[in-house]
Amino acid sequence: MKQLYKPAQWVPTVYFAMGLPFVAISMASVIMFKSKGVPDKDIAFWTSLIILPWTLKPLWSPLLELFKTKKYVIVITEIFSAVLFGLIAFVLPLPDFFSYVIAILAVLAFSGATHDIAGDGIYLDDLNTKQQSKYVGWQGACYNIAKVLTSGILIYVAGILEKKYDVTTAWVIITVIYAFIMLAIGLYHIKMLPSNHTSSHMRNKSTGEQMKGMLLVFKEFFQKKYIWYYLSFIVLYRFAEGFAMKIIPLFLKEERIKGGLGLSTEEVGLVYGTAGVAAFVIGSVLAGYYVSAKGLKKTIFTLCAIFNIPFIVYFLLAYYQPHSIVLIGSGVVLEYFGYGFGFVGLILFMMQQVAPGNHKMAHYAFATGIMNLGVMIPGMMSGFLSDELGYQYFFIFVLIAAIPAFFITWFVPFTHNEHSKINSD
Repeated sequence: MKQLYKPAQWVPTVYFAMGLPFVAISMASVIMFKSKGVPDKDIAFWTSLIILPWTLKPLWSPLLELFKTKKYVIVITEIFSAVLFGLIAFVLPLPDFFSYVIAILAVLAFSGATHDIAGDGIYLDDLNTKQQSKYVGWQGACYNIAKVLTSGILIYVAGILEKKYDVTTAWVIITVIYAFIMLAIGLYHIKMLPSNHTSSHMRNKSTGEQMKGMLLVFKEFFQKKYIWYYLSFIVLYRFAEGFAMKIIPLFLKEERIKGGLGLSTEEVGLVYGTAGVAAFVIGSVLAGYYVSAKGLKKTIFTLCAIFNIPFIVYFLLAYYQPHSIVLIGSGVVLEYFGYGFGFVGLILFMMQQVAPGNHKMAHYAFATGIMNLGVMIPGMMSGFLSDELGYQYFFIFVLIAAIPAFFITWFVPFTHNEHSKINSD
């Protein structure tokens, strides 16, 4: 069957739809719960735990090959996610809203992770090698557009609505907006996604053959040379970030008398979700040129340092508690720039040192899953630690948690030839 639509008509919307649920769960919900008066330790623990499906998605990805086409999975999960956002809007006014919302977000996370598997699958199936290279930039761009909208613009709007109405009404409106966006994308994809994909290679295999193939993929992954060192590197590289990422927006919004900076919801959206994300994108782009010029092996330690050292910004903000939104925003932008710059090193390391060999795509998925698990676990503990230590000492702890990353990065072995020259085509 002839392809009816160009990738430019569906790649941006597919990857935008990947970003929105993840950011809504991992970032926007943090601000929502804080505005609703939920304790920091509960926010950090539960919003970290419920992103587990993005870690475990390689486990059920082969099963999706049995269900019609990838288009079918994408459309169903998008519409289902819209329904779930609608349910959140319905339960937010209830007295026990937190338990209900967390349960719905957990289901939403599973739906979002499943959508990501199918989205990546249709991208690999429908686009040839040249097209994949051409549109890979669209993936990151559209994912980050979703991030700016979800954790920036809409949080800013929520802050305005909180003042005009009340907190609950404001966030009911925001979640309804999320629902309409996902529904619109799902309906759009009914027509615009290519549908000439049948997953025949898996559907023609018996269950036993599928399980045997999956076990072989796992076995070969853990037989790679230095794999346990590499997995330790992946976890420790983002270990400090795992503690910091949930607490930073809570710290920005917390009352000054309690050690926070006392920013309003719209100020958090403007500073953290908009200016910060823009700095992340700029840092990522510049890091790509930096690594392409010098190679990953020569730059990995520098990238790790630029990734972790900027967390000192939050200790300084907690210590001095400045009132200037410009000064606070500059600190956030600096840290986010370092985050984007240094994160490139970890992604390239997983692509070039961990993934190569048989089952490259699956092994890269395993590596990213372990990376997410390494962030999730410290994130679950971060709320308890910040409550016990206070923000100043908590951010000192974050800096201490970054030290193992420097040691393991300094000695990390490179087993494959230098492939870090980024293709500029």
